[in-house]
Amino acid sequence: MAAQPVCTRFSDNYDIKEELGKGAFSIVKRCVQKSTGFEFAAKIINTKKLTSRDFQKLEREARICRKLQHPNIVRLHDSIQEENYHYLVFDLVTGGELFEDIVAREFYSEADASHCIQQILESVNHCHHNGVVHRDLKPENLLLASKAKGAAVKLADFGLAIEVQGDQQAWFGFAGTPGYLSPEVLKKEPYGKAVDIWACGVILYILLVGYPPFWDEDQHRLYVQIKAGTYDYPSPEWDTVTPEAKNLINQMLTVNPYKRITAAEALKHPWICQRERVASVVHRQETVDCLKKFNARRKLKGAILTTMLATRNFSSKSIMAKKGDGSQVKESTDSSSTTVEDDDCKARRQEIIKITEQLIEAINNGDFETYTKICDPHLTAFEPEALGNLIEGMDFHKFNFENVLGKSNKAINTTILNPHVHIFGEDTACIAYVRLTQYVDKQGHPHTVQTEETRVWHKKDNKWQNVHFHGSRNGSFSNTATQYDFVNHNNGKAARCRKTIVSGKESFVGV
Repeated sequence: MAAQPVCTRFSDNYDIKEELGKGAFSIVKRCVQKSTGFEFAAKIINTKKLTSRDFQKLEREARICRKLQHPNIVRLHDSIQEENYHYLVFDLVTGGELFEDIVAREFYSEADASHCIQQILESVNHCHHNGVVHRDLKPENLLLASKAKGAAVKLADFGLAIEVQGDQQAWFGFAGTPGYLSPEVLKKEPYGKAVDIWACGVILYILLVGYPPFWDEDQHRLYVQIKAGTYDYPSPEWDTVTPEAKNLINQMLTVNPYKRITAAEALKHPWICQRERVASVVHRQETVDCLKKFNARRKLKGAILTTMLATRNFSSKSIMAKKGDGSQVKESTDSSSTTVEDDDCKARRQEIIKITEQLIEAINNGDFETYTKICDPHLTAFEPEALGNLIEGMDFHKFNFENVLGKSNKAINTTILNPHVHIFGEDTACIAYVRLTQYVDKQGHPHTVQTEETRVWHKKDNKWQNVHFHGSRNGSFSNTATQYDFVNHNNGKAARCRKTIVSGKESFVGV
């Protein structure tokens, strides 16, 4: 008798239920395992939209999650690859965020904070023991298994996690969340497991007083504080915190990563392993009050960023999706508030600047063939000579190439000044810049023109294309030529004219 084929389709093993959350490339749904009736959270990734780099990140996250099995870590139970979709089946955690649960409690003490950080350290220690550095420890990634009293704290979202060998220190890229970044990451020095311990120190500080040790609305000043390890224990809120708690924080927030306490050592600290004897059991109402404000600020900031980035394409942003019954599930996507991977962003920015320069070179050379290869066929544009109308397609540009640029022999040199590139994920970007153009007219006179341009780029089939253009200029064929003097033959008479804009309308005036 022939052997039965192994079930590899997601629908063969699970029944899909309601949606729990949604990301740029994925959707999270509750699912029920057919053979057991157990509930899970299925992250369903549309792989048709993924770049090769996204695939690498997905494979890395799945590989890391598969080897982490700990009661304080959201566990990956299954990973199923189909033709156009990849399914990651995780624990269904329904208790919401740890920090939100704390403010809802009737009683919260230093001893409770000790128990919370112990569970976090247990998860981190398990990661480090298995050669994994999380890199994004923060309140949003600390969940509770259920709404039951005393439910386990679960560490979630391994979208930024990396694998290291032993105590390896290397530059793995600029990644994390601003307030929780370690000094060595900010200094762009080699780093390793110790970055997670620094973040634990920040979290513990917040658990005790309800606000972070490093804070400034200006990110540069915030980073200066962190790199210097500048924090203190102000009165009166810290007066009631035991010296042992402060001692543990000091050892976690040690600027030198080689002198920083490890997760295993922190778990042996008296304030952790002897909390019944050392940690205070007095209710900390002031901490709860401050934590409510801290949570509100986090949620507001997250809501603003989610609104701003709703259509952007990211792969490591942390989104908390609520079900109708109030339970929550953690999903990995990407956000500037969560992750900054400097090397990748710099590379893509340079790529956008380079392709923009190539497009302008095609314009300068009157090379319509190259221009059409770089631009989307349905390119939209706001151009001064279009009298304020949004134009679409290539015909408008083709006219300028054939009748102006193609017949022009004048030398043109263009310099892009102050380019600002906004990266909206792997396949979308916007560049704004000042375009300084030098040219010589047919009479041999040199001219210099300064214009302002904005271009939106989209990567399709691994190739960047300009999909939208906005020009703001003082008289120009904005997408195909700089301001220029030209000859208008009228009844055999040459009348030199210059195109200008008057009160928002264009006209030709004799010169």
